[in-house]
Amino acid sequence: MKFKHAIVITGSIGSGKSAVCELLRDRGFEIIDADKISHCVLDRCTAQVAEIFGAQYVVQKDAQAENLDSHAEFKASGNEKILTDSCASVDRKKLGELVFKNPAELAKLEALLHPKITAEILSQTRALEAKGRLYFVDIPLFFEGKRYEFFDKVAVVYAPKDTLIARVMKRNGLSYDAAKHRVELQMDIEQKRAMADFVIDNGSDLAALKAAVERFLKELKDKI
Repeated sequence: MKFKHAIVITGSIGSGKSAVCELLRDRGFEIIDADKISHCVLDRCTAQVAEIFGAQYVVQKDAQAENLDSHAEFKASGNEKILTDSCASVDRKKLGELVFKNPAELAKLEALLHPKITAEILSQTRALEAKGRLYFVDIPLFFEGKRYEFFDKVAVVYAPKDTLIARVMKRNGLSYDAAKHRVELQMDIEQKRAMADFVIDNGSDLAALKAAVERFLKELKDKI
């Protein structure tokens, strides 16, 4: 089954997908955000994360401050006690540092999250498809995931690799080597560009990006 009103927005870390989606929202389009979905799914999987990766990757909320201490439930994990999902959350930064350095750990996390993320994207897509209007689905790892065969129109937000690295260094406070490693964990941006149905150039400033988005929307109107 293909969703004829859906356009995937993808790219690479640092390419500016979020900026493009914000500009599209400003134009009145609805966006399905895979990153937001993944954060929600991860928070629902706190207990599994603690079990798979260790209790050190779970942050305990202040139960007393939230008036939860009287009815908080605990689950033993080795010598530590882990609050249930309602009273704990995943330390994304700490877990990210683990999985970005270790492909085997990254594969474990993806196996846990991706089926749930895909199911939620599908659910939201069906709801928007029923409206019969153009909408966008922001999926950072669309090409890497190979789980989204139900989408057949893809726009890549493009910036050269050196620009991606510089942006990740600035945004995440990383060294050049660390930022380069994160960029290279994903499929090469030039390969993504070659596979795209549409390309939105974000190699310059915001004014240039706004113009690129306008050209993209005109191209969509002409083709769809």
